[in-house]
Order: sequence, then C-alpha cells, then structure tokens
Amino acid sequence: MIKDKKIFITGGAGFIGSTLANKLAKNNEIVLYDNLTRDTLKHTGLLQNKNISLINGDILNLEALTQAMKGADIVVHAAAIAGIDTVIKNPVKTMEVNMIGTANVLKAALENKVKSRVLEFSTSEIFGSMAYRVNESCQAISGSVGEARWVYAVSKLAGEHLTHAYFAQYGLPTVTIRPFNIYGPGQTGEGAIQIFIRKALKNEDIYIYGDGTQIRAWCYVDDMVRGLMLALEEKKAVGESFNIGNARTITTIYGLAQIVCRVLESKSKIVFKKALSADIELRIPDTNKAEEILDFKAKVDLEDGIRRTADWYKKHIL
Repeated sequence: MIKDKKIFITGGAGFIGSTLANKLAKNNEIVLYDNLTRDTLKHTGLLQNKNISLINGDILNLEALTQAMKGADIVVHAAAIAGIDTVIKNPVKTMEVNMIGTANVLKAALENKVKSRVLEFSTSEIFGSMAYRVNESCQAISGSVGEARWVYAVSKLAGEHLTHAYFAQYGLPTVTIRPFNIYGPGQTGEGAIQIFIRKALKNEDIYIYGDGTQIRAWCYVDDMVRGLMLALEEKKAVGESFNIGNARTITTIYGLAQIVCRVLESKSKIVFKKALSADIELRIPDTNKAEEILDFKAKVDLEDGIRRTADWYKKHIL
C-alpha cells in the first residue's frame, strides 16, 4: 500500500488522473497540476478532501512546473493532448504538449530528485492500425507522415523514448504505461463508450464513423487505476513499459453500440457516417508482462462496466 507520500499528478483534473487521486488520497498528500482544459473535478468532491490540492498550471511552463513539484515522492504524468478530433484540429499543440511537456516533467522530476517513481503515460496507438495481442516488445509503428491521426502516436512514442532515456542515463525511477481503450465514470471529451452511453440514455441517434468493423478491447477505469497503483509499488516495474487493458472485452465498434443499446434498453438508432480520418482497425493487448511482474489482471466485464458508467452519467451529467 502507498502511504504517507506526496504524489504529484499532471493532468490531475482529467479522467484517469482524478480517478487515481481519489484512490490514493486517503493515505497520501495529492497535488493535482492541470490547466483545466478538461475539468472532471467539477463532477466530484475531490477538492473538499483536505489531502488534495489543485495547482492551475501548464506543463509547458518548466519553471512553474518544477516549483509546483517540489517535495514530491511520486510523479504521475497524465497530462496530454488526446482525442482524435482535438489532435486533427491542433496538431502543433499536440506535438508540443506531448513531447515538450513530457520533457519538462522529466526535467522537473530530475531537478527535484524524485526518489520513488515517475510514471508516464504512453498510448496503445504506438502499435499502429493493426495491433493484435501486441506485447511490450512488439515494434512501434509511427504511421505515414502527413496523416493527422499519427501525430498523437508519434508524440507519445517520443515521450516514451525520452522517459526510458532518463532512466538509462540518470537513473530516474521511471515506468511507462500504455493504456488500451480506457472508459468509465468521469470520462470527459471524446471516447466511444461514453458518447454511446450518453446518447443511449437520451434515446438519441448513435453515430458510427466508418463501417463499424473496427475492433477494440475495452478496459474499465478501476482496472486501469489498479494497474497504475501496482506499477507505482512494484520495484521490478522501474525502467519498464506495461500494456494495461482487458483482452477479454473484445467487440467491433458497431457491436459496442449494439451492446450499449441492449444493456441500457435504449431506443437509439445506430447511424453510419463517413470516416473522419485514418482509424485503428484492430487493437487488442497482450498483458502477460503486467500479469507476471505487477500481478495485474483486468476484472470488470464490458456489460458491467457499461452499467456502472451509465449510472454515473445519470447521476452527474444528465
């Protein structure tokens, strides 16, 4: 158990950052560092917790970031530009935040002599458009230059390489997590499941871009956070990358929309639209490394996760 630590979370007002903060706040001091572009905190009571504080800041501001991180035992770097629509509209900002921002977090952690752990988020998109049971040693694929979607993957892959370099060259105790399609209560912005659920609860049309045959394996956020906490505690995790996902919850995007409608007894119609950009056709993780080293295995099945997520949206959003 992580106890009596000062934990600094960039992107702490976001979906995964705030969920992790909630799990760790009972026994630790939590500092959330976020520019509040996506503010999940407004739907929670986290800031009423005496162990949690919020600093409104930008990871592109190295001086402010370094100052805010002082005294941290653990750093979790969850801040990033994400979401395909956002990436396509702001490719320069995506590259700057995800690459320079990550470089700044690592510099600040080294300057502040962070001893316990620096956990950095990469992405499953580094495996390209056809990723079937990919493990951590599979070749990363950057995608074709000029295709907007791959800006995100390339920027996150660069951050992952830099994180490993800080471990190799300076001994900074880093660990990288590659999330595979995380969803659940508190998710804001883009993300197929939360969009489908919110539409289904209101019986509105559900749009699918492309033919709907794209295959995904969906991981509930509580499973994801449990994986993160294991990576923060396990000594053998230092210097490693881990896939965190649920290979048992596999469905096509069209199948997902059908499952959401069935589970929520929705009258929504499923409507197909032209694809907005290049897409990931197949994304299924191999999580054997996380199971062997971290003792991680996802537990929440898809239908249960959908119900839990829908219950949260009913209470907080709709």
